[in-house]
Amino acid sequence: MRPSTLLRLGLAGSRTDTMRVVLTALSTALAALAVLTAANVVAIGRLTLSGVGSDEWAEQYSNALLREPGLRPGVVITLLLLTVPVFALAGQCARLGAPARDRRLAAFRLAGATPAQTVAVAAAETGVASLAGSLSGLAVYLAGHELLDRPDAEGRLPLPTDVFPPVWFVALAVLAIPALAALAAAVVMRRVTVGPFGVVRRVRRTRGPRPWTGGFIVLGLLAFAAVGSASPLRTHLGYDIPVWFVPTMLLVGVACAGSGVVLGAGWITYTAGRLLHRRASRPSTVLAAARLVADPWSGSRTFAVLLICVLFGGGAAAFRAQIAAGAEAQRALNAIENPEYPTTGGPVDPFYLRTMDLIDAALLTAVALTAIAMLVVVAEGVVTRRREYASLVAAGVPRATLGRSLLWQALLPAVPAILVALVVGVALVRSIGGEVSAGGGTSTTCDAAGEHCQTTQIPEVVRAVPVPWAELSRDGGVAVLAVLATTGAGLLFLRRSTDLEEIRTA
Repeated sequence: MRPSTLLRLGLAGSRTDTMRVVLTALSTALAALAVLTAANVVAIGRLTLSGVGSDEWAEQYSNALLREPGLRPGVVITLLLLTVPVFALAGQCARLGAPARDRRLAAFRLAGATPAQTVAVAAAETGVASLAGSLSGLAVYLAGHELLDRPDAEGRLPLPTDVFPPVWFVALAVLAIPALAALAAAVVMRRVTVGPFGVVRRVRRTRGPRPWTGGFIVLGLLAFAAVGSASPLRTHLGYDIPVWFVPTMLLVGVACAGSGVVLGAGWITYTAGRLLHRRASRPSTVLAAARLVADPWSGSRTFAVLLICVLFGGGAAAFRAQIAAGAEAQRALNAIENPEYPTTGGPVDPFYLRTMDLIDAALLTAVALTAIAMLVVVAEGVVTRRREYASLVAAGVPRATLGRSLLWQALLPAVPAILVALVVGVALVRSIGGEVSAGGGTSTTCDAAGEHCQTTQIPEVVRAVPVPWAELSRDGGVAVLAVLATTGAGLLFLRRSTDLEEIRTA
């Protein structure tokens, strides 16, 4: 098959296929932009975790996150961590319109295409969409590099627009994202048999999901705990930690915890369906329970990206509480050292709060994009099972009962999964440390001649990091509202999909 033919077949399809390509390109563009921005921060100067041996302060920047060498690694790590929900969103978008794509692939087989060629068409579609997104992200990055290069009155830059990452890294990042996406699409199709009369997925499952996926969450907590023990080990062992250790462990921890939460949603769905089936007394709950038990991975497919965003939201709320506790400990230490000038509370440093607000804004954007993907998935599920729903209506089941059943199917697995994601997000941050301290150690002062020195003990103030109940309630409420909104919007397709004529639909 010629490349031009492969490209034309990969991009063919209906409006749903076009939406899938556009959303996949948009998500990969965000991922490429985050990776290139992180590389731009690295290009400012050599990074170390302790600041020892790092470059001098970059005084040409007005932002302290870029100016101080000890804060730049945190910026890089945060940008890389934000790519996790974005890549998850790309995977979610790649599954949009799956039934229509399956019929199109079956038509290719009926026209004489081989199984390998149909897999190549599916992989080419994802790869081309990801390549378009990567190039768009690169274009936005280059345009922003020029438009945001505006020094202030003191000649300082708000962003590192005076440096560029190496050209080879930019090319590698732009090309690696679509290559990995196409490879992932081909790997996902390994259990799929595309025949001339349909697409069959070879699944060997004789029992429901098991809670073994909780082991991934444990691995994620252990990775974050290793980051928390890195500083004490550095102090006792007397050597610096490699710069790759903390970001690697954080990425591994987030990937493991996110995988555990998403895969664990299958067990939550199956268990919730079984419990509901035992207690069900109304037709809507009976239908919902049967559907949840029959397809326990529906929650993982539909709410995967939302759960990742909730996981990050819980971690961000816990980190914000850690910042507030550290500021409180510092104020208490200042009051001890200067009793004649007591400090009574006061706000947290807005510098850190603005940084956390940027992370919250990024997560809110990801939730909005996720809601669009979820809406398409819900509507697609209603349209795909229109024969089943039309048959139920013909048998006497009211459409209102079907609507309540769909709401039960959405909320019953989503609410406990969202709670688990919030708890895991908070636990990840708290596994690094549940307390913050200010002060401690000793201070030595000497006279001008250096003959008489005096060593004083600096008091240490320790504060426990509180659980951010308000922020967690807000994040959980937003996630549940997103599920309700997308499910309610998807129900608009129910009346048209339950016409009696749909029983004859092939």
